[in-house]
Amino acid sequence: MIFVLLAVCLLCLAAGLLLLWRSRAGQARTGLPPGEIIYADTGDWMACERPLFSNRHRLTGRPDYLVRAEGHIVPVEVKSTKGLQSPYESHLLQLMAYCLLVEETERHAPSHGLVNYPDRTFRIPYTLEARSRLIELLAEIRAGLQADDVPRSHCDPRRCQYCGFRSYCTQSL
Repeated sequence: MIFVLLAVCLLCLAAGLLLLWRSRAGQARTGLPPGEIIYADTGDWMACERPLFSNRHRLTGRPDYLVRAEGHIVPVEVKSTKGLQSPYESHLLQLMAYCLLVEETERHAPSHGLVNYPDRTFRIPYTLEARSRLIELLAEIRAGLQADDVPRSHCDPRRCQYCGFRSYCTQSL
């Protein structure tokens, strides 16, 4: 009888270790840092309570994840593009916007954020320079909203090809 009990205990221990190993491997694949997921907007497994909002900067957003790691909150943005040597500028600015929103809502600026691609995760520092650049860009966007005509701001033909306003645009590439 004792051998049966010992075998059951060993089997439970082995199953527990297997589950722990699979859990860690799964977390490594997501690109999320070790820590507690306190916010998720992926819709996969938990409902997102509310978007982050800054009245001062008139900015709102929903990062894919906020992870509390080592006492700090880290925004994580998940993208589907593969094979990049560096993140797209638009992805960096989106992440910086989430860092600003975390700073505003938590009253403490994150040191960095993460942009996660299927094959690579980039750790992006949230610096005063990045914050200032984002705030300047927000001011430019708001100025553009007041303008009668805003010229296109890109030189990528693929963006034009898939734009929903292409048939109306006089500046399509």
